[in-house]
Order: sequence, then C-alpha cells, then structure tokens
Amino acid sequence: MESVHKNDGNLMPNLLNGNESISGDISAAMSNLPVAPLSNPLQNSGTLFKEFRYDNGPTGHFNGHLTAITGQYTDSSLSLRQRPSFPTVFEMYRKHINPSTSALDCWWVSHDNNLYPILNYSDYDGYGPMYAANQISPTRLFRYDNTEFLASQANFPVSNGDLQLKMRTFMDNNFGSAFNPSASALNDSDEAEQLKSWMRRMVQEHQNGLHNNPWSMPNYMTNDSRNIFYAEKIIEEFQPELLVVNMFDVDVCHSQFTRYCDTLRRADWAVGHLWNTIQSTPGMANDTLLIVAPEIGRNLNPNTIIDPYGRAALDHTNGDPMAKEIFCLMAGPSSVVNQGLEISQVEGRSIDIVPTIADALGFYPEVSGILPGQPLSSAWI
Repeated sequence: MESVHKNDGNLMPNLLNGNESISGDISAAMSNLPVAPLSNPLQNSGTLFKEFRYDNGPTGHFNGHLTAITGQYTDSSLSLRQRPSFPTVFEMYRKHINPSTSALDCWWVSHDNNLYPILNYSDYDGYGPMYAANQISPTRLFRYDNTEFLASQANFPVSNGDLQLKMRTFMDNNFGSAFNPSASALNDSDEAEQLKSWMRRMVQEHQNGLHNNPWSMPNYMTNDSRNIFYAEKIIEEFQPELLVVNMFDVDVCHSQFTRYCDTLRRADWAVGHLWNTIQSTPGMANDTLLIVAPEIGRNLNPNTIIDPYGRAALDHTNGDPMAKEIFCLMAGPSSVVNQGLEISQVEGRSIDIVPTIADALGFYPEVSGILPGQPLSSAWI
C-alpha cells in the first residue's frame, strides 16, 4: 500500500497518476530508466481499487499467489509441495471456455523456484493436467552469465543430451521428479510443433545475446522484467486469451527498502511496456483486460534492518493489518472498463480476481458455485 499512497513519491508513474517527487534518499539509489513506455498512466485506461484487500489467510507470498490464482483462501495447513486443492483459473478457463481450441491460448509465466510452477493445475476432481496452462519460468530456463543457455540443467531429469526432451521436460513442469508425460498442457501435434519452433527461436536469440538487456535498462534487468519480456514474446507469437505473469523481485523489502523502491519502479516500467506491446498487437489491441495486483501487503512497522540509505526494512507478518492491504488496477477498452475511476473506499478482495477473469471471458456461470468471491463489477461499464 505504501506504493499506492505514495508516502515517498510516485514510484509507479506508468501505472498511477501523480507527480509526487520521490524522496531524495531513495532517488539517490536509482538510475534513470529509459523513456516511459506509456504517454499516460495505465490508471487512466481503467479502474483503480485503491483499498483492495487480501483479507483472509497467512500473509505469505505463496499463500497470496494461490488465492489470486484459485480464488480460494488458504490457511496455515497449506503444503508447499502439493498441487492446489481447488482448480486454478487456467483449468477453469481451459475446461469451460476452450476445451476444443488451442492450449497455446493459456500461459503461466512464473518465478523460477519449484513452488510457483505447480500452480498451473490442481488435484481437484474433474480438472487436472489435461486443463493445465503452458508454463515457463524464464530465469530457470535461461542464464545470463554467458556460460550456458539452459539454466540449472541438473534439475532436468533427462540425461541423453536431447535439447528438445529437456525443453519438453521443463515446459511440463517436472523439475524435481521423473518425467511424467501426462503432466502437460496437452498441446496437439501442430501446436507442439509451433511451440518447439518458438522455443528454438528463443534459445537461438538468447545465444546470440538478443535477450541480455533488450530494453537497455541501466545497470541491470530484473527477473521481473525478464518475465514480462518473455510474456511479450508469447504475445507476439501466440496472442493468448489468458496469460498470467508472476513478478517476484520486489521481495527485497525485508532487508533493502531503497532497493525495493527501485525494483517497484522497474516493475512499473515493465508493466507499462507490456501494455504498450498488447496495444501494438493485432487481435489484442483494444480487446484486452489487464489486471495488476500485489499478492500481499507490507507491515506498517519496520523491522530492525537499516539499508545503506538509512531506510528501515519491512516484513509482511500475519499480525500486522497492513500486510493485508493491497491494490488492484484493471485496465481495458473504454467500452468494457470504466476509465480513470478511482475507488478510494475499501472494496474488492483477492478472491474476486478469478471471478472477474471468469466474468470477462464468459465462463463465470460454470464456476460460480466453486468460487466464494464475486466479479469486480464496479469496474465494468
């Protein structure tokens, strides 16, 4: 919430209105970013729920992500090594809206550890791997130290050196177990060939250095930016109907508040670049809903760690109400989404994101009995 209430200036000028100057001690740690990708903040193209809430469950990153992707609350009994117990938005979409169309319409671009990729499908009866998203974790697949183009190869269970088998294993999200051919998005033969061709091109472009810093970001390109970059590559190739992108690099606030602010600013720039790509893509321009929301908030009171610029760090513990305060920004066509609307009272919860997506894509009646939340109707025209 500190990012939306702008106590230290507007750190997200591509998302939010406001010319508030960033505090001097924070700006001193920042490099000038490239020219803003948007001429107007994204807020003007949609509705901002300024007092959104993650209002139930432990304030952990995985808990928050699981709630946002399944539309279900979690509790302290959540296992970090098991598939979700409720269907994911990917499964609901693929089962109820496109069972006979392309699996390439549905993608999950995630953080590179073993937790987040498992969110592409659940153990819920009637759903499962046949309705999974195509999933990719770019910073696990690629390395950027010029030593290897496939990262963490020890985690790939195949050993015959076949690049395509390694890619398939990776894409099927079996990082730590024997390869299971059923754990896939079930792309048909033509789709699989298109997917392999795209992957070959990504590998070749990476080997040729075209992905090292494609946006000419100063000093470094964050992993969040890389996730957005590869999401844009997916958009350019497949024009998916459902695409979810995870951004995790901002989780440095536990010890580096100033770096956290800089990472927020870079993430904001990347989201602006994503929206610009969407609006430049035939078939998606003026026909796409973009939802941006943190999974959890941050504590009001700092911990004891002070960064080099004198700023105290922030955690996200269960006992602090601020850790449940977040925001939600919905941007989309003016014929669908209220433009420039800011809702300042408490309205909307994390469990409402999936119903909103289901409502927008037309399968909410089929899943409303599973979902405890409601579509965010205040944003609709």
